[in-house]
Amino acid sequence: MSSNLSRRRFLTGLGAGAGAGALSVAAAGNAAAIGLEREPDEPERPPLQTQTVEFDGEHQAGIATPAQANLWLIAFDIKEDVDRDRLRRLMRVWTQDARRMSKGEPPRTDLEPEMYDAPANLTFTVGFGPEFFTVAEREDQKPDWLDPLPEYSTDQLRDEWNDGDLCLQICCDDPLMLSHAARFMIKNGAPYVDVRWVQMGFLNAKGAKEPTATPRNRFGQLDGTVNPREEGDFDRVVWIDSGPDWLRGGSAMVVRRIEMDIDGWDILDRPSREEVAGRTLDTGAPLGKENEFDPVDLDATDEYGLPVIDRNSHVARSMPPKEFPNQKILRRVYNYDLPPEPDGRFTSNTGLIFICYQKNPLEQFDPIQKRLAEADRLNEWIFHIGSAVFAMPRGTAGDEYWAQDLLED
Repeated sequence: MSSNLSRRRFLTGLGAGAGAGALSVAAAGNAAAIGLEREPDEPERPPLQTQTVEFDGEHQAGIATPAQANLWLIAFDIKEDVDRDRLRRLMRVWTQDARRMSKGEPPRTDLEPEMYDAPANLTFTVGFGPEFFTVAEREDQKPDWLDPLPEYSTDQLRDEWNDGDLCLQICCDDPLMLSHAARFMIKNGAPYVDVRWVQMGFLNAKGAKEPTATPRNRFGQLDGTVNPREEGDFDRVVWIDSGPDWLRGGSAMVVRRIEMDIDGWDILDRPSREEVAGRTLDTGAPLGKENEFDPVDLDATDEYGLPVIDRNSHVARSMPPKEFPNQKILRRVYNYDLPPEPDGRFTSNTGLIFICYQKNPLEQFDPIQKRLAEADRLNEWIFHIGSAVFAMPRGTAGDEYWAQDLLED
């Protein structure tokens, strides 16, 4: 990163916005959107007033759920006077409130019930950082991979965007509903946890693209083409199927905040941008192919015998080697925009909140990121400024609260 870029200042706390690029999970999942029933004589309502996502299930909603248009990703630190008993209370309160809000029903203590007339596919997904297990006196239940990621050669991490004891990923197709729900969860968590950071992001508005379309990031690239899309792929890549019961059916979340130098990217012509990415910008097809989902052929050469796809292009460096085919992840990425800085050096202040899910980050995300850090040509225009890892518990059933089997005696 240039010295000018490295001196950028970012807003922190509740006013800090983030989000990221582009992933569309056009995959089958248990958290499919469902419609609220209406009486036969009731007038037809706008779509987002009737669309909800089932809260309970084998897996938490918000992972396999097709990505909604808007994101609040919130990390918290546990207050010093909180113990396991108080963590149980927090999980009960949060789960009860999230379950009701996901149905389009106000929590019992919310004095503004009219805010819930458009649930708009609202989802809540909870995750735990390493310190959660210490406070809960459950260190023997902490996954081996749940620690800060190794430092990569391209990292320029900033403390204000790193780590956290808990996280809430809240997604919705209506920004007002999302803002109200996020604030309500923060307010009810305040006796137990302090906000560490908030990252707010966006994709295309619902209805702007086909539901299964891969969205674009701020470089204009399709982002999420290689995501798992079938149930079997999710079982192989995303859902944890070993270890303690509270984690079986859960997943591992990696969060990377990535600043994007769009001013520098603007200098490149389209052929140069496509050479860096290894894909065409319009269709997302690998160079030399026609369709987005055509296989990448790194052995293809042109009429001069030169590789069609640069071996250091983004697509080439991110591909798993043949001997490790499961080095894959589920991307759930959002764009973020902040106002340009007042010094006038840059016309944008934008990037990605790169969220990904997998069984084990040390076996999936880490080797991919090491290859990218080593030689990805895209590194000239992207800068990793935040990093966190969270363990996402399995889904809930009935009146169960999040991670109940982890926290109960």
